[in-house]
Amino acid sequence: MSNYNHIEEKMNKTISVLEENLAEIRAGRANPAILNKIKVDYYGVPTPINQVAGISVPEARMIVIQPWDASILKEIEKEILKSDIGINPNNDGKVIRLNFPELNEERRKEIVKDVKKMGEESKVSIRSIRREGLDEFKAMQKNSSITEDELRTAEDEIQKITDKKVEQIDKIIEAKEKEIMSL
Repeated sequence: MSNYNHIEEKMNKTISVLEENLAEIRAGRANPAILNKIKVDYYGVPTPINQVAGISVPEARMIVIQPWDASILKEIEKEILKSDIGINPNNDGKVIRLNFPELNEERRKEIVKDVKKMGEESKVSIRSIRREGLDEFKAMQKNSSITEDELRTAEDEIQKITDKKVEQIDKIIEAKEKEIMSL
């Protein structure tokens, strides 16, 4: 009988993407992951900030970026301003400080709404992967490479995997929600 690894693998990728996206959400606490997508022009090459500077979190709501080459300080500042992280960089000529404001209740609720939406989108992806997997097995049954019983077993197994992944997404979203609301 066929295995379901490729289906589960695709679902795991969906969950990994969700976790990466959630890590970039600014939840009032300084998290260097919000800089992951920002690249600076370093000698003509778009380079991630963490490859041209030391990044530290000296306190809960501050990130300090210290470029190894002071000449790109302005470039880093410019790219942070262009990004949509919503924080104005503070450049003192040596380092850039990003100060994260406290989140008010309204902003937290907006962020939670976004987080829930991301969770729903991930569940839609999971269900889409389930549908593709089921179609694959139905086609196999149609051209007689598997029996009807094997198709039923496949449907049950794929559903079990789907349920497990949807539950995993719910737990991830719930944890992120708690984190946001408890800051």
